[in-house]
Formats: sequence, structure tokens, C-alpha cells
Amino acid sequence: MTKKQIVTLVAAKAHLTKRASREAIDTFLTEIANALKKGDKVVLSGFGTFRVAKVKEKPVIVPGSGEKKMVKSHRAPRFSPGKPLKKAVR
Repeated sequence: MTKKQIVTLVAAKAHLTKRASREAIDTFLTEIANALKKGDKVVLSGFGTFRVAKVKEKPVIVPGSGEKKMVKSHRAPRFSPGKPLKKAVR
């Protein structure tokens, strides 16, 4: 499912225009990203949790060239699904 399809679905179910739906979804996603940038955790009850994880420095092999490089430690977004989401997917 694409973002465009979600916008259309939300617009229909919430009786909104597609523009209003797109703006709401964009704002929602931007605020999740802003919270993660600050290092905050975002908990959506019944859906899951977005968090920032620290990734340690590690060696990697570059595909194609086979060259070995070290990737510096960095932060990366992570998502943990909640129980209701896991149950719905099963």
C-alpha cells in the first residue's frame, strides 16, 4: 500500500478532502520524525513503538567491490510492533 492509497482511504473514512487527509498524515509522520531526532520514543498504543537505537561501529564488505570498510557508530530508527498488530498480521 502506498502513501497515496492511505491518503485516499483516510479521506474517505474520515469524510475529509484528500488534501486535508494528506496534510494530517504528513504532519503525523513529521512529528514522529521530529521526536526521533530528539531521541524520544513514540508509543502508539495497540500499534507499536518507534525508537532510536545506537548502532556500534562495525566492519562491512562493500557489495560489488568486496572492499572492507568500517561503518562508524550512528543512530538508527527502529520499530517494535505491539501485540494487537502482531496478532492482526498472523
